Amino acid sequence: MTHKQRPLGSGFTAASTVDEILADIDLFGKNVVVTGGHVGLGLEATRALAKAGASVTVGSRYPYRAAPALDGIEGVEISQLDLLNPGSIDAFTSRYLNSGRPLHILLNNAGIMAPAELVLDARGYEAQFATNHLGHFQLTLGLLPALRAAHGARVVNTTSGATRISDIRWDDPHFATGYDGHLAYAQSKTANVLFAVELDRRWAPDGIRGYAAHPGVIVGTNLGSSMPADQVRAMQQAMGLVDESGRPIIDPDSGKKTPEQGAATIVFAATSPLLADIGGIYLRDNDISPLDDTADPTAQGVDLIQSQNVVPHSIDPNSAHRLWEMSEQLIKA
Repeated sequence: MTHKQRPLGSGFTAASTVDEILADIDLFGKNVVVTGGHVGLGLEATRALAKAGASVTVGSRYPYRAAPALDGIEGVEISQLDLLNPGSIDAFTSRYLNSGRPLHILLNNAGIMAPAELVLDARGYEAQFATNHLGHFQLTLGLLPALRAAHGARVVNTTSGATRISDIRWDDPHFATGYDGHLAYAQSKTANVLFAVELDRRWAPDGIRGYAAHPGVIVGTNLGSSMPADQVRAMQQAMGLVDESGRPIIDPDSGKKTPEQGAATIVFAATSPLLADIGGIYLRDNDISPLDDTADPTAQGVDLIQSQNVVPHSIDPNSAHRLWEMSEQLIKA
Protein backbone atom coordinates (compact mmCIF):
# COMPACT_ATOMS: atom_id res chain seq x y z
CA MET A 1 0.00 0.00 0.00
CA THR A 2 1.35 3.41 -0.93
CA HIS A 3 1.13 5.92 1.89
CA LYS A 4 2.29 9.32 3.16
CA GLN A 5 3.27 8.24 6.67
CA ARG A 6 6.85 9.52 6.69
CA PRO A 7 8.12 11.78 9.50
CA LEU A 8 9.09 15.31 8.52
CA GLY A 9 11.65 15.98 11.22
CA SER A 10 9.55 18.80 12.64
CA GLY A 11 12.04 19.83 15.31
CA PHE A 12 9.52 19.23 18.08
CA THR A 13 9.49 16.30 20.49
CA ALA A 14 6.98 14.25 22.44
CA ALA A 15 7.52 16.66 25.36
CA SER A 16 6.71 19.83 23.37
CA THR A 17 3.69 21.79 24.59
CA VAL A 18 0.90 23.67 22.82
CA ASP A 19 2.53 27.01 23.60
CA GLU A 20 5.81 25.86 22.09
CA ILE A 21 4.03 24.73 18.92
CA LEU A 22 2.35 28.14 18.57
CA ALA A 23 5.27 30.30 19.68
CA ASP A 24 5.87 31.74 16.19
CA ILE A 25 2.34 31.41 14.77
CA ASP A 26 -0.10 34.33 14.50
CA LEU A 27 -3.75 33.26 14.26
CA PHE A 28 -5.30 36.74 14.31
CA GLY A 29 -8.33 36.75 11.98
CA LYS A 30 -8.65 32.95 12.02
CA ASN A 31 -11.84 31.23 13.17
CA VAL A 32 -11.74 27.91 14.98
CA VAL A 33 -14.37 25.43 16.19
CA VAL A 34 -13.39 22.99 18.95
CA THR A 35 -15.78 20.27 20.09
CA GLY A 36 -15.39 19.62 23.80
CA GLY A 37 -13.17 22.68 23.98
CA HIS A 38 -13.88 23.30 27.66
CA VAL A 39 -12.24 20.25 29.20
CA GLY A 40 -9.02 18.23 28.96
CA LEU A 41 -7.18 18.38 25.66
CA GLY A 42 -9.89 20.54 24.14
CA LEU A 43 -9.47 23.16 26.84
CA GLU A 44 -5.70 23.27 26.34
CA ALA A 45 -6.16 23.65 22.58
CA THR A 46 -8.79 26.36 23.03
CA ARG A 47 -6.62 28.32 25.45
CA ALA A 48 -3.52 28.14 23.27
CA LEU A 49 -5.29 28.94 19.99
CA ALA A 50 -7.08 31.92 21.54
CA LYS A 51 -3.79 33.13 23.02
CA ALA A 52 -2.31 33.01 19.50
CA GLY A 53 -5.09 35.33 18.30
CA ALA A 54 -7.78 32.98 16.99
CA SER A 55 -11.51 33.42 17.55
CA VAL A 56 -12.68 30.11 19.02
CA THR A 57 -16.19 28.66 19.14
CA VAL A 58 -16.47 25.84 21.66
CA GLY A 59 -19.15 23.23 21.04
CA SER A 60 -20.48 21.88 24.33
CA ARG A 61 -23.45 19.73 25.26
CA TYR A 62 -23.98 21.82 28.37
CA PRO A 63 -22.81 25.42 27.83
CA TYR A 64 -23.49 26.35 31.45
CA ARG A 65 -20.91 23.75 32.50
CA ALA A 66 -18.40 24.94 29.92
CA ALA A 67 -18.64 28.62 30.86
CA PRO A 68 -16.68 28.50 34.17
CA ALA A 69 -13.78 26.63 32.54
CA LEU A 70 -13.52 29.20 29.74
CA ASP A 71 -14.09 32.28 31.87
CA GLY A 72 -11.35 34.85 31.30
CA ILE A 73 -10.12 33.45 27.98
CA GLU A 74 -10.55 36.22 25.42
CA GLY A 75 -11.87 35.46 21.95
CA VAL A 76 -13.94 32.41 22.98
CA GLU A 77 -17.67 31.81 22.65
CA ILE A 78 -19.75 28.75 23.52
CA SER A 79 -22.42 27.17 21.32
CA GLN A 80 -24.65 24.26 22.32
CA LEU A 81 -23.72 21.00 20.62
CA ASP A 82 -24.74 17.43 21.44
CA LEU A 83 -22.94 15.04 19.10
CA LEU A 84 -25.47 12.27 19.87
CA ASN A 85 -28.35 14.46 18.70
CA PRO A 86 -28.58 15.09 14.93
CA GLY A 87 -30.96 18.02 15.52
CA SER A 88 -28.47 19.67 17.85
CA ILE A 89 -25.70 19.25 15.27
CA ASP A 90 -27.85 20.81 12.54
CA ALA A 91 -28.73 23.72 14.85
CA PHE A 92 -25.05 24.32 15.62
CA THR A 93 -24.04 24.33 11.96
CA SER A 94 -26.95 26.61 11.06
CA ARG A 95 -25.94 29.12 13.73
CA TYR A 96 -22.36 29.10 12.54
CA LEU A 97 -23.20 29.41 8.84
CA ASN A 98 -25.69 32.20 9.56
CA SER A 99 -22.91 34.17 11.24
CA GLY A 100 -21.24 34.49 7.84
CA ARG A 101 -17.81 33.63 9.20
CA PRO A 102 -15.38 31.39 7.32
CA LEU A 103 -13.99 28.46 9.30
CA HIS A 104 -10.24 28.00 9.15
CA ILE A 105 -9.78 25.20 11.70
CA LEU A 106 -12.21 22.52 12.90
CA LEU A 107 -11.01 20.38 15.80
CA ASN A 108 -13.20 17.29 16.13
CA ASN A 109 -11.99 16.58 19.62
CA ALA A 110 -14.87 15.57 21.93
CA GLY A 111 -15.39 11.91 22.68
CA ILE A 112 -16.55 9.23 25.07
CA MET A 113 -14.77 6.05 26.06
CA ALA A 114 -15.79 2.50 26.88
CA PRO A 115 -19.15 2.50 28.72
CA ALA A 116 -19.38 -0.73 30.68
CA GLU A 117 -22.70 -1.62 29.06
CA LEU A 118 -23.87 -1.17 25.47
CA VAL A 119 -25.38 2.30 25.02
CA LEU A 120 -27.40 3.11 21.91
CA ASP A 121 -28.59 6.49 20.69
CA ALA A 122 -32.15 7.18 19.55
CA ARG A 123 -31.33 5.74 16.12
CA GLY A 124 -30.00 2.49 17.55
CA TYR A 125 -26.36 3.39 16.90
CA GLU A 126 -23.61 2.39 19.35
CA ALA A 127 -22.83 5.53 21.36
CA GLN A 128 -19.05 5.68 20.87
CA PHE A 129 -19.26 5.26 17.11
CA ALA A 130 -22.16 7.73 17.03
CA THR A 131 -20.41 10.36 19.17
CA ASN A 132 -16.75 10.01 18.27
CA HIS A 133 -17.28 9.49 14.55
CA LEU A 134 -20.78 9.98 13.16
CA GLY A 135 -21.50 13.16 15.13
CA HIS A 136 -18.28 14.72 13.92
CA PHE A 137 -18.90 13.46 10.39
CA GLN A 138 -22.30 15.18 10.30
CA LEU A 139 -20.85 18.33 11.88
CA THR A 140 -18.02 18.53 9.36
CA LEU A 141 -20.30 18.05 6.37
CA GLY A 142 -22.63 20.71 7.74
CA LEU A 143 -19.77 23.18 8.12
CA LEU A 144 -18.40 22.55 4.61
CA PRO A 145 -19.56 25.93 3.19
CA ALA A 146 -17.69 27.77 5.97
CA LEU A 147 -14.58 25.60 5.47
CA ARG A 148 -14.63 26.38 1.74
CA ALA A 149 -15.06 30.08 2.47
CA ALA A 150 -11.79 30.09 4.43
CA HIS A 151 -9.80 29.41 1.21
CA GLY A 152 -7.49 27.19 3.19
CA ALA A 153 -8.84 25.15 6.11
CA ARG A 154 -7.89 22.19 8.24
CA VAL A 155 -10.02 19.52 9.90
CA VAL A 156 -8.30 17.65 12.73
CA ASN A 157 -9.77 14.50 14.29
CA THR A 158 -8.45 13.45 17.69
CA THR A 159 -7.68 9.73 17.51
CA SER A 160 -5.86 7.15 19.66
CA GLY A 161 -3.24 4.45 19.56
CA ALA A 162 -6.15 2.08 20.29
CA THR A 163 -6.84 2.09 16.54
CA ARG A 164 -4.53 -0.89 16.22
CA ILE A 165 -6.90 -3.23 18.04
CA SER A 166 -9.92 -2.83 15.78
CA ASP A 167 -10.73 -2.14 12.14
CA ILE A 168 -14.30 -1.10 11.30
CA ARG A 169 -16.76 -3.89 12.10
CA TRP A 170 -18.43 -3.60 8.73
CA ASP A 171 -21.09 -6.22 9.41
CA ASP A 172 -21.88 -5.11 12.96
CA PRO A 173 -20.58 -1.58 13.72
CA HIS A 174 -23.18 -1.09 16.46
CA PHE A 175 -22.37 -4.29 18.37
CA ALA A 176 -25.69 -6.04 18.06
CA THR A 177 -23.74 -9.07 19.25
CA GLY A 178 -20.70 -9.38 21.51
CA TYR A 179 -20.38 -5.85 22.93
CA ASP A 180 -16.92 -4.90 24.14
CA GLY A 181 -16.55 -1.29 25.25
CA HIS A 182 -12.84 -1.05 24.54
CA LEU A 183 -13.23 -2.64 21.11
CA ALA A 184 -16.04 -0.21 20.32
CA TYR A 185 -13.82 2.69 21.37
CA ALA A 186 -11.01 1.41 19.16
CA GLN A 187 -13.38 1.12 16.20
CA SER A 188 -14.49 4.73 16.66
CA LYS A 189 -10.87 5.92 16.78
CA THR A 190 -10.03 3.99 13.60
CA ALA A 191 -13.02 5.73 12.03
CA ASN A 192 -11.50 9.09 13.00
CA VAL A 193 -8.37 8.29 10.99
CA LEU A 194 -10.18 6.87 7.97
CA PHE A 195 -12.46 9.94 7.95
CA ALA A 196 -9.40 12.22 7.77
CA VAL A 197 -7.92 10.17 4.93
CA GLU A 198 -11.06 10.31 2.77
CA LEU A 199 -11.85 13.94 3.65
CA ASP A 200 -8.43 14.95 2.41
CA ARG A 201 -8.85 13.00 -0.81
CA ARG A 202 -12.25 14.56 -1.51
CA TRP A 203 -11.74 18.11 -0.27
CA ALA A 204 -8.06 18.93 -0.81
CA PRO A 205 -8.92 20.48 -4.22
CA ASP A 206 -11.06 22.98 -2.26
CA GLY A 207 -8.14 23.81 0.03
CA ILE A 208 -9.46 21.73 2.94
CA ARG A 209 -7.00 19.26 4.43
CA GLY A 210 -7.71 16.42 6.87
CA TYR A 211 -5.58 15.12 9.74
CA ALA A 212 -5.84 12.57 12.55
CA ALA A 213 -3.82 13.40 15.67
CA HIS A 214 -2.90 10.93 18.41
CA PRO A 215 -2.21 12.96 21.56
CA GLY A 216 -0.74 10.18 23.69
CA VAL A 217 -2.33 8.94 26.90
CA ILE A 218 -3.31 11.71 29.30
CA VAL A 219 -4.76 11.25 32.77
CA GLY A 220 -7.53 13.62 33.83
CA THR A 221 -9.04 14.55 30.47
CA ASN A 222 -12.62 13.48 31.34
CA LEU A 223 -12.52 10.96 28.48
CA GLY A 224 -13.34 8.11 30.82
CA SER A 225 -16.29 9.87 32.43
CA SER A 226 -18.66 7.20 31.08
CA MET A 227 -16.79 4.51 33.04
CA PRO A 228 -17.08 3.84 36.80
CA ALA A 229 -14.40 5.78 38.73
CA ASP A 230 -12.96 2.65 40.35
CA GLN A 231 -12.68 0.97 36.96
CA VAL A 232 -10.88 4.00 35.55
CA ARG A 233 -8.40 4.05 38.45
CA ALA A 234 -7.73 0.31 38.18
CA MET A 235 -7.16 0.59 34.43
CA GLN A 236 -4.82 3.56 34.87
CA GLN A 237 -2.75 1.72 37.46
CA ALA A 238 -2.58 -1.42 35.33
CA MET A 239 -1.34 0.65 32.39
CA GLY A 240 1.27 2.43 34.49
CA LEU A 241 -0.41 5.83 34.09
CA VAL A 242 -0.74 6.66 37.79
CA ASP A 243 1.16 5.69 40.90
CA GLU A 244 -0.34 4.12 44.03
CA SER A 245 -1.48 7.56 45.20
CA GLY A 246 -3.28 8.20 41.95
CA ARG A 247 -0.79 10.83 40.77
CA PRO A 248 -0.10 10.87 37.02
CA ILE A 249 3.17 9.37 35.84
CA ILE A 250 4.58 11.65 33.13
CA ASP A 251 6.95 10.16 30.57
CA PRO A 252 6.32 11.76 27.14
CA ASP A 253 8.67 9.47 25.23
CA SER A 254 6.53 6.49 26.22
CA GLY A 255 3.28 8.32 25.46
CA LYS A 256 2.38 9.42 29.00
CA LYS A 257 1.85 13.16 28.75
CA THR A 258 0.47 16.22 30.45
CA PRO A 259 -2.60 17.83 28.83
CA GLU A 260 -0.35 20.61 27.51
CA GLN A 261 1.88 18.02 25.84
CA GLY A 262 -1.01 15.90 24.59
CA ALA A 263 -2.83 18.82 22.97
CA ALA A 264 0.37 19.85 21.19
CA THR A 265 0.01 17.29 18.38
CA ILE A 266 -3.59 18.38 17.80
CA VAL A 267 -2.52 22.01 17.52
CA PHE A 268 0.48 21.04 15.39
CA ALA A 269 -1.89 19.37 12.92
CA ALA A 270 -4.12 22.44 12.92
CA THR A 271 -1.47 25.08 12.40
CA SER A 272 1.99 23.89 11.38
CA PRO A 273 3.27 25.36 8.10
CA LEU A 274 5.20 22.12 7.63
CA LEU A 275 1.89 20.45 6.74
CA ALA A 276 0.83 23.03 4.17
CA ASP A 277 1.16 20.61 1.27
CA ILE A 278 0.21 17.31 2.87
CA GLY A 279 -2.92 15.89 4.48
CA GLY A 280 -4.77 12.63 5.01
CA ILE A 281 -2.21 11.57 7.59
CA TYR A 282 -1.94 10.33 11.18
CA LEU A 283 0.29 12.34 13.50
CA ARG A 284 1.90 11.65 16.86
CA ASP A 285 4.50 13.49 18.94
CA ASN A 286 4.22 16.62 16.77
CA ASP A 287 5.21 14.93 13.53
CA ILE A 288 3.88 12.49 10.97
CA SER A 289 3.82 8.97 12.37
CA PRO A 290 5.74 6.24 10.56
CA LEU A 291 3.68 3.24 9.45
CA ASP A 292 3.87 0.18 11.68
CA ASP A 293 2.97 -2.89 9.64
CA THR A 294 4.21 -5.29 12.32
CA ALA A 295 1.85 -4.14 15.08
CA ASP A 296 0.36 -6.64 17.50
CA PRO A 297 -3.44 -6.12 17.42
CA THR A 298 -3.75 -7.94 20.77
CA ALA A 299 -1.51 -5.45 22.62
CA GLN A 300 -2.84 -4.43 26.02
CA GLY A 301 -1.78 -2.25 28.92
CA VAL A 302 1.73 -0.81 28.74
CA ASP A 303 2.37 -2.47 25.38
CA LEU A 304 -0.63 -0.68 23.90
CA ILE A 305 0.53 2.72 25.20
CA GLN A 306 4.01 2.29 23.75
CA SER A 307 2.64 1.11 20.37
CA GLN A 308 1.52 4.47 19.03
CA ASN A 309 2.44 4.47 15.35
CA VAL A 310 -0.26 4.22 12.72
CA VAL A 311 -1.24 0.77 11.43
CA PRO A 312 -2.25 -0.14 7.85
CA HIS A 313 -5.99 -0.70 8.37
CA SER A 314 -6.36 2.82 9.79
CA ILE A 315 -5.20 4.53 6.60
CA ASP A 316 -6.44 2.08 3.98
CA PRO A 317 -7.91 4.24 1.17
CA ASN A 318 -10.51 1.65 0.20
CA SER A 319 -11.75 1.42 3.78
CA ALA A 320 -11.76 5.21 4.03
CA HIS A 321 -13.98 5.47 0.95
CA ARG A 322 -16.26 2.70 2.21
CA LEU A 323 -16.61 4.32 5.65
CA TRP A 324 -17.51 7.70 4.12
CA GLU A 325 -20.30 6.15 2.06
CA MET A 326 -21.57 4.11 5.02
CA SER A 327 -21.50 7.20 7.24
CA GLU A 328 -23.50 9.21 4.72
CA GLN A 329 -26.18 6.56 4.76
CA LEU A 330 -26.22 6.30 8.55
CA ILE A 331 -26.68 10.03 9.16
CA LYS A 332 -29.47 10.15 6.57
CA ALA A 333 -31.38 7.31 8.16
